Amino acid sequence: MPVRLLSRVAVDVSPLRESRDLRLLLGGELITGLGTQAALVALPYQLYVETGSAFLTGLLGAVELIPLMSMALLGGALADRRDRRRLLLMIQAALVLGASALAALAYAGSPPLVALYVLGGAMAGFGAVQNVTASSIVPNLVPLEQLRSALALNYGMNTLTQVVGPAIGGVLIGVLGLGAAYTIDAASCLAIFAAVWAMSPQPPRGALAEPARVLRSIVDGLRFVRGNQALLGSFAIDLLAMTFGMPRALFAVLSVSVYHTGAGGTGLLYASVAAGATVAALTTGWLAHARRLGRIVIWAVVAWGLAIALAGMAGSLWIAAALLALAGAADSISAVCRSSINQSVTPDHLRGRMSSVFTLVVTSGPRLGDVESGSVAALTSVRTSVISGGLACVAGVGLVMLAFPALLRFDAERDVIGSAEPAPA
Repeated sequence: MPVRLLSRVAVDVSPLRESRDLRLLLGGELITGLGTQAALVALPYQLYVETGSAFLTGLLGAVELIPLMSMALLGGALADRRDRRRLLLMIQAALVLGASALAALAYAGSPPLVALYVLGGAMAGFGAVQNVTASSIVPNLVPLEQLRSALALNYGMNTLTQVVGPAIGGVLIGVLGLGAAYTIDAASCLAIFAAVWAMSPQPPRGALAEPARVLRSIVDGLRFVRGNQALLGSFAIDLLAMTFGMPRALFAVLSVSVYHTGAGGTGLLYASVAAGATVAALTTGWLAHARRLGRIVIWAVVAWGLAIALAGMAGSLWIAAALLALAGAADSISAVCRSSINQSVTPDHLRGRMSSVFTLVVTSGPRLGDVESGSVAALTSVRTSVISGGLACVAGVGLVMLAFPALLRFDAERDVIGSAEPAPA
């Protein structure tokens, strides 16, 4: 019985066995993700230590937002008009330079805040292009019947880096200083460079020999997203959850000023969300044949908001970490279902541009959340900010259901690419 139960819940790993390119891509992302997550802890921690201000720490999200949005949209257009493998190789050089500059400033000591904000924004923009391009590659590496499992594995590997990476970042900052975390980030980018170099070419399928101009291409992609209500609803509900229910900018504040645990506690809070997400993603075998993915997304977001609100009430670091892990598990289930919806309703020649909007939502939502949570914390308190954000997320789910009923009705066997697939734009 336990073996049978495990076989039903464990994610199918056959896509990794059968696709060499998928193994290379996910392996490279796993290693480079560890460095990225270590740096993710370092930058807000550095800002808070330098300024002592929750607002200035949260302001990092606003600074990162504009380059993230513009580069994500540009990256999607580029990914739909040229070899995606080559684009991934090019973007790694920029990420190495950005992380190296942050390391140099950290080793120099007391860097100007403007420099930290500028480099943070640049890294967010280049990271958005990487995410867009990698996401648009995955569906072409496996057969359609293995897509949901491949997406779950991809998400599970990414969240695994969010468990280990922040812990590494916390230890590195405490033992070797901030510069070590940024140095690890720069070095880890070489892993995905080597992995992608060994992959086969990944040109977009169905693209025109002479694609439209970049701006027109971006507009065509946005028009496609706007025209699919289930797709648009999946973006809206995630943006809601991350804007109001992701208080990551306050993790350093909670650790330092509430729980008095320093860099180690900050890393634990970051890692807790990812730990729950990783376990949930790697046990999504039960989702392989689910049809009502929209309903699952809706209930998962409700669970996320409630867990975040309860975490704001927690009296100890470990209780807060456990509740954040539950929140991460709910978010993981939502993410796998949303990715399945997005990829299954989008033709390949539009996947880069769809993925750019997806990446824009996934990455800008937490940054908007940084601003929201930091501002509310500055006006009230850290706990009030976390609790109110979680409850606002729950309340907002009802509004999303009213605005996008197609998400609630989504059927994985009915609402997929069919005869009405749009022509290449």
